[in-house]
Amino acid sequence: MNPDAWLTILLVCGSGAMSPGPSLVVVLKNTVEGGRANGVACGLGHGLGVGIYAFVAVAGLAALVSAIERPVMIAGALYLLWMGANIIRATWGSAETSGETQGADPDPLESESTPAANTGGFTEGFTVAFLNPKIAVFFLALLSNLVPPEATMPERAGVAALAMTVDAVWYVLVAAALAGTGAIRWLRRNGRAVDRTFGFVLLSLGAWVLWRAIA
Repeated sequence: MNPDAWLTILLVCGSGAMSPGPSLVVVLKNTVEGGRANGVACGLGHGLGVGIYAFVAVAGLAALVSAIERPVMIAGALYLLWMGANIIRATWGSAETSGETQGADPDPLESESTPAANTGGFTEGFTVAFLNPKIAVFFLALLSNLVPPEATMPERAGVAALAMTVDAVWYVLVAAALAGTGAIRWLRRNGRAVDRTFGFVLLSLGAWVLWRAIA
């Protein structure tokens, strides 16, 4: 594989990572709720999920992708619906539990996320990527024309590693950038409305993905 091929793959992976969707919503949610560390953990988990699908695609396992696409899409849609419903349900608690208590303005930049919270962010990031077979379809459609048939397995593994790294770096930057602005303080002060927005967005995306899977 020549340098031009690697550069093209880098640009393709970057454009795919930057496309808005459920992944961005989940990373933003984790950053708002748990601060920079939790958002970064979510981005790293998402990158791992993308890396797995990228390897499946470049390894030439198109038949596997075709076999799992519909059931995984349905599972992914149900997961988004479950997340959205849980977020909205949690907002019906008291103002104290929703972070809207007078005088309480937790600053995620100054408080550290707990290891359990970081693990939860990593798990959510990985799950939302792994339950999205469209990522594998994306790589199959594009990388099949960019990775030459004579590419060695180490080169193919390198392409998958590149896709994983680009995706993880993008979402880590998103989390770090959001946590480094005053916007996150405003989002935390309006936690109940923000959570409901995240919840309704995830419900809408889940319903759309489910409709696409069963249509």
